[in-house]
Amino acid sequence: MPYFDAASSLPLHPVARQALLASLDEGWADPTRLHREGRRARLLLDAAREAAAEAVGCRPDELSFTSSGTRALHTGIAGALAGRRRAGRRLVVSAVEHSAVLHAAGAHEAGGGTVVTVPVDRTGRVAPADFGAALRGDGGDDGTALACLQAANHEVGTEQPVAEAAELCAAAGVPLLVDAAQSLPWGPVAGGWSLLAASAHKWGGPGGVGLLAVRKGTRFAPPPPLDERESGRAPGFAGLPEIVAAAASLRAVRAAAEAEGARLRALVDRIRARVPELVPDAEVVGDPVRRLPHVVTFSCLYVDGEALLHALDRAGFSVSSGSSCTSDTLAPSHVLRAMGVLSEGNVRVSLPPGTTAEDVESFLAVLPDAVRQVRDRLGAPAVPPRTGPGPRDGGGAEDSGGPKGTGAPSLTVDSLGRRCPIPVIELAKVIDRVPVGGTVVLLADDEAARLDIPAWCAMRGHEYLGADGHEYRVRRLA
Repeated sequence: MPYFDAASSLPLHPVARQALLASLDEGWADPTRLHREGRRARLLLDAAREAAAEAVGCRPDELSFTSSGTRALHTGIAGALAGRRRAGRRLVVSAVEHSAVLHAAGAHEAGGGTVVTVPVDRTGRVAPADFGAALRGDGGDDGTALACLQAANHEVGTEQPVAEAAELCAAAGVPLLVDAAQSLPWGPVAGGWSLLAASAHKWGGPGGVGLLAVRKGTRFAPPPPLDERESGRAPGFAGLPEIVAAAASLRAVRAAAEAEGARLRALVDRIRARVPELVPDAEVVGDPVRRLPHVVTFSCLYVDGEALLHALDRAGFSVSSGSSCTSDTLAPSHVLRAMGVLSEGNVRVSLPPGTTAEDVESFLAVLPDAVRQVRDRLGAPAVPPRTGPGPRDGGGAEDSGGPKGTGAPSLTVDSLGRRCPIPVIELAKVIDRVPVGGTVVLLADDEAARLDIPAWCAMRGHEYLGADGHEYRVRRLA
């Protein structure tokens, strides 16, 4: 079964497995002790730190190992904010940061700090000018203590202008923390960043190992609990065999990154080009050029994301989704929401090293039928809506007066209590039952409707008139 969820986690790399097994026998002692076993463990830890620091592009004494990438992000943000509390309490983040960054930002805000969120365009990319404006703030007394910008997005693969952001931060005297979890296997992060976080399971290292780099000169006050290990940034006894395996596998994947990245980029280009041809009403999202080599994300109209993932799983393909229907909160992905793109039927394909062209062609062969099955099950329209008026849908309530001031007939459809993508499906079924210029009023309380109704209008050529609470108005244009 092809595994196409490399952006979530990878199986243990063969080099990681070998290093892990070897260090289980040699690296079990406390590396802070002076006896023979402790010195042997210390040598392994120092060698792992040097290898990881070389891959990151920092000094070994600037790098600490943590219990996870999430812990690295939380520690990095808390430590930088505490170290620069006299500079101000403003934290700048992009709207598409990893949820760990946004959770840390929420905690900072709950504690009285200020959080400034920088918007992104439809590709998921931050504009450097917007980032610079956020650093300067509104001219108030509260200065910026820290800025956070991911190297590449976890959901859509879009690369961020980290080098430009780092220059802006340096000019403003603000440290920049970079989440490099997705990008580090492919190369070092460019630019003068101040802090960097990553996670070993993203490149085939064992779970439970994160990296936190803090450049010399960056004011940093490690949050509690504190002890003498890892510069006070990761308390507790180190999982030395796992750390050794993480560093060894990072070095191994980086050695093959250039060639493998070029090969996977070509396969992703194939998926990006073929999905819109094979699947009607599908939208490929994310930057087509400035992106990770192995990630492609697309969304399909009239499709339940969770149902599509199950259909693809039954067909033998393991993928992931950022759509609302795979979330415990039934809320759309914050990344897709910030981009303003369709969240229905969202699929992220992230190819692991070794993926073949035959694997990709097999996926493209089963995808159309998987989408068709889900659409049929949901009763979605099989063809674009007719252009002429027809009989009123039995589920709606017609208002012959139309929207105020237009004189055009309107139709009201009640989808309250219905989850994505049912409200958009019901809208699609009735749009041709008002004349051109007429309006459909859709009642929907699913949070995803705020994304999917405007996206549907843009894809189908109708005018989105806006929302008032749970009431959405759409004007038929053709």
